[in-house]
Amino acid sequence: MVMRVGGLATGMDIEGMVNKLMDAERIPLRRMEQDRTMLTWKQDAFRDINLGLSELDRMIFDMKLSRTYQTKNVQSTQANAVTATGGSQTSDGNYHIQVDQLATTAMNIGEAKVNLDEKIDTDTYGHEIKYYTFDENGKKVDHTISIDEDDTIGSVLAKITNDDSPVRAFADVGDDPDATRIILETTRTGQYNTSENNYGGAEIGFDEESFFTDVLHLTAGKAAEDSNGPGEIGGRNAKFTYNYGLDLESRDNSYTINNLNLEFHDTTDGHATLSVTNDVDHAFEQISNFVEKYNDIIDKLNGTQQEEKYRDYPPLTQEQRDEMSEDEIEKWEERAKSGILRGERVIVDAMTNMRRGWYEPVNNDGAFKSMTEIGLNTSIDYMDGGKIIIDEDKLKAALRERPEDVQKLFANNEDGDRGLIYRLDNAVDETIGRINDHAGRATSTLDNYALGKRMKDLDQRIDSFQERLMKVEERYWNQFTQMEKAIQRMNEQSSYLFSQFNDGM
Repeated sequence: MVMRVGGLATGMDIEGMVNKLMDAERIPLRRMEQDRTMLTWKQDAFRDINLGLSELDRMIFDMKLSRTYQTKNVQSTQANAVTATGGSQTSDGNYHIQVDQLATTAMNIGEAKVNLDEKIDTDTYGHEIKYYTFDENGKKVDHTISIDEDDTIGSVLAKITNDDSPVRAFADVGDDPDATRIILETTRTGQYNTSENNYGGAEIGFDEESFFTDVLHLTAGKAAEDSNGPGEIGGRNAKFTYNYGLDLESRDNSYTINNLNLEFHDTTDGHATLSVTNDVDHAFEQISNFVEKYNDIIDKLNGTQQEEKYRDYPPLTQEQRDEMSEDEIEKWEERAKSGILRGERVIVDAMTNMRRGWYEPVNNDGAFKSMTEIGLNTSIDYMDGGKIIIDEDKLKAALRERPEDVQKLFANNEDGDRGLIYRLDNAVDETIGRINDHAGRATSTLDNYALGKRMKDLDQRIDSFQERLMKVEERYWNQFTQMEKAIQRMNEQSSYLFSQFNDGM
């Protein structure tokens, strides 16, 4: 290590002189650091563009789906009793539904009070109790509940409820604990037991003189029609008539016919009319939101090419930042970053390819071949970069009168040309890929993309240059130190000669 002697012999500010010399030596280093900062800014700017393109790409997926253009609006004249939803394949028109009976759960209510804390007499009822339900085909399904020595009526009810069966059991305590009744109920609506020979047609089957009858005071079998017991009540199918002539049943209070999804809430007063039309407002909103997002991306891309580039505003060095306020730094860097992507080929190509996808006609078997026919036009202001302007009345008319043809214009992927959305999808995916190759992803290493390789090269050059600067500074100090030592020796010799001269006098 070189000993640094600063101005002891000469009185010179050696440290200041070395610092000034090193300031000049560091000029190339500062330029490299500024270049590194510019590359980082450019990388971030590209990735910000890709973030917006990825959001547009996700919306493109929805624009390929039929439901975007042909969602159905269904109005019911008796919405309290029957409603419906339609899919893209549901035909427009009127449908007439008469609901005569709702689907209900099956329920069996105990006829006497019970004590939930009463323990089960396993000597009488054993360590298992059985009950039965029925599957989709009316076949009996056995269910077994294990009884432990300490089980009470309440704990057995919980076991039934938690059992893998469509049955729940609970107590109706009400305001009088002494009047507790047990309720056994199916968790599904509809009739599954279709045979009177199986427990009298009950949905929850159990034997006479069993735990269910003797302890829970339930009555086996089905109650008389339209009565409230004893025995099981409910467990009925929904019954309705479609378009005046087709009588149908459903185990649920829902049914799908002709792509129309019916929901039953109550019986109807005669026939309810369901009017199915294309949901123009929904489709218009979907297309409008997509166009708005597309225009945002065009604004961002076009803006990068219109920003002024301030060449007199390079990135600030740390020394410069230390001398400036936060507001001054912010304003400086705003100008320094301006125009950072201007002239980048990938951005220019992206705008060209995206615009071309909209402009070129789509050859298919639909009524519409170009976007202008459905009310989509490009802005007449060339500074807008090809933004899309929507004629609301014209687009809504097309969606109302020819929704399938609007879908073909946008999302055709079969016969003829691919639709506008598929063309745009290709342009967006290509741009995202090119930007990833150029600026990488957040998870990319520097070796995996073009800007990263340049940044890595700069990092290596900066490291090498910093090592060189250390040697240069060491050399300067060594030279000044040697000068100081030489002058010191001269001073010593002068003093000696002067003293000899005085002695001779």
